[in-house]
Amino acid sequence: MISCGCFGGTTFHGLALAPSICRSPSMFSPLRTLTLTFAATNPHHRLLSRVLFPTIVRAFSSTALPTAPITKQEGKAAAKPQWKAAIDFKWIRDNKDVVAANIKNRNSNANLDLVLELYEKFLNLQKEVERLRAERNVVANKMKGKLEPSVRQALVEEGKNLKEGLVSLEEDLVQLTDQLRQEAQCLPNITHPDVPIGGEESSIIRKMVRSPWEFNFNIKDHLELGKDLDLFDFDAAAEVSGSKFYYLKNEAVLLEMGLINWAIAEVSKRGYIPLITPEIVRSSVVEKCGFQPRGQNTQVYSIENNDQCLIGTAEIPVGGIHMDSILPDSALPLKYVAYSHCFRTEAGAAGTATRGLYRVHQFSKVEMFIFCRPEESNLYHEELIAIEEDLFSSLGLHFKTLDMATGDLGAPAYRKFDVEAWMPGLGRYGEISSASNCTDYQSRRLGIRYRPSSDTPATSKKGKGSNLAPTQFVHTLNATACAVPRMIICLLENFQQEDGAVVIPEPLRPYMGGLNVISPKAKTSQ
Repeated sequence: MISCGCFGGTTFHGLALAPSICRSPSMFSPLRTLTLTFAATNPHHRLLSRVLFPTIVRAFSSTALPTAPITKQEGKAAAKPQWKAAIDFKWIRDNKDVVAANIKNRNSNANLDLVLELYEKFLNLQKEVERLRAERNVVANKMKGKLEPSVRQALVEEGKNLKEGLVSLEEDLVQLTDQLRQEAQCLPNITHPDVPIGGEESSIIRKMVRSPWEFNFNIKDHLELGKDLDLFDFDAAAEVSGSKFYYLKNEAVLLEMGLINWAIAEVSKRGYIPLITPEIVRSSVVEKCGFQPRGQNTQVYSIENNDQCLIGTAEIPVGGIHMDSILPDSALPLKYVAYSHCFRTEAGAAGTATRGLYRVHQFSKVEMFIFCRPEESNLYHEELIAIEEDLFSSLGLHFKTLDMATGDLGAPAYRKFDVEAWMPGLGRYGEISSASNCTDYQSRRLGIRYRPSSDTPATSKKGKGSNLAPTQFVHTLNATACAVPRMIICLLENFQQEDGAVVIPEPLRPYMGGLNVISPKAKTSQ
């Protein structure tokens, strides 16, 4: 996942840091703050085709929450959000060895021992609360008949003491429940059994496309090309905004717009609904998608004295579009292709590997996102990586697709494929895209379920007949169709010519007003 957007006026706020609750690694670190205002469009939904696929292993399971027709809860208070993920603690306790191994393989700092300790305390406290409630009911029932005044007074005193004790224990139970859920929400998703175990170096190449372009002249990197062709201005942007910002100029503007329109057009042909997303979201939505918006290692820009953040990827607002909803089975899969700007602090990033456009604080991105049935998510993961490979291959790029190892997976990902393209000017491969299957990790936090269609009536636990099947959590997937700055690097460096010009790949030309070549500017005489 890499991200994009449209914006208008800009307001600036001060820097603010807040402690992180979870310590597990995430893509998102130190906070600078600014806000953007923009207009968003929402196209009409379309019902898309269904494909069945075997059910995959799920990290956590739980009973369905209360159901309703496709509904969205609105008008919630803007106070500090207290959200709850639907986590099955019994499953975690019964499979603690599996969970512990998964945490170790993914280099997560989640504290399983603390989760299990809190869960045991929760069970014991819950039993005590239920015992006192039962005793209070017994006392209340005894007071219904005719009693001697002394007996009634004794029961009143006993009921009063039970009530006071119960209030205190219930308050402790609420606090313990919140602490338990906060710790459990730090646990990473379970991992696909075929994912290689180890650090990034253990990742496996799935596919290699084309061979590197050969040059019979001294090649330049994108910074040299950009300077010679008058495409970028990093110096002015540094004065205006700080390091890792940039101005695009002349044909580079056409190139960015062309890449965005080309990517959206190509993905839309495959049945994906175009979106332009909000670029400011609530911190709770960032958390529900599996990222940590505040803390020492976050990549998220947070707004001071506010519960909102700038998005680091369109995955976040698209993931939240059906938050707290029950989707009809006939609506699945829901496929979106979203454009937004993305904002990342890139804390700790330095050195030649991050020069120029490779790692910046603001960039445009086109993101694909799918909501689907659990048994279909592996299939749609393959669909997403196939789309990425088709897009990049059509531009004539040399790239490899990787099955990323456990140590490189973010907390939400069950499995992740990365695409790394050859950047000859930089002399190395660089990540230009990724595709992640997050199974039900995000939907359990976002509250996104669907009601399977059923030919036979379902029976509830209470024995009442019902024509409604129990709801299930959808699976979510995301993938990058086009991360603009890194695509610009690839295009400039791979298609440079000996005379300093850059040839535009044929698929992009209709989206750039028919421009075929970016030519060196004629030097004006003094």
